[in-house]
Amino acid sequence: MDDPGHPEGGGDVLNVMPRLAQLSNAINRGRLVQHALEAAGVSVERPAFTVLLTLRLAGKPLRIKEIADKVQVVQPHVTRQVQQLERRGLVHRIGDPDDRRASLIEPTDEGATAADRYAQTLIGWFSGAIAHWSDQDRGDLGRLLTRLTDDVTARLESLDGAPGES
Repeated sequence: MDDPGHPEGGGDVLNVMPRLAQLSNAINRGRLVQHALEAAGVSVERPAFTVLLTLRLAGKPLRIKEIADKVQVVQPHVTRQVQQLERRGLVHRIGDPDDRRASLIEPTDEGATAADRYAQTLIGWFSGAIAHWSDQDRGDLGRLLTRLTDDVTARLESLDGAPGES
């Protein structure tokens, strides 16, 4: 129920915010990510692995700028991570057929396999965490989380394009 004393009736949202923070902390500070990285079988820094996973999930080679946009960091940061991944043989550059001056980055077979092992570890862990949920509850979670992510992302993008909006 909305808090009648809160402007615009934001009580429901306010009640959810601590739970989102708790979930984020549990995932990011817990052993889950480290466990999944170990299962991936590669030793690279977490930001570099994020770049590798982003490339794998994209399903196609990407430019540095596209990767930076997806992981929401600046291009020089992504360039450093890509260089680390290249040195480890996890990604490689290919020519951009649309622009000979540019390169596209794609995972090598080893990089794709590592990203897949990481993803399978996370999928297994999360599947186990909600295994006792009903099919309806699991479906609702996926649908609502997708909707929340899309709406929050769109709202944040509008901040970049329209100063003063919130």
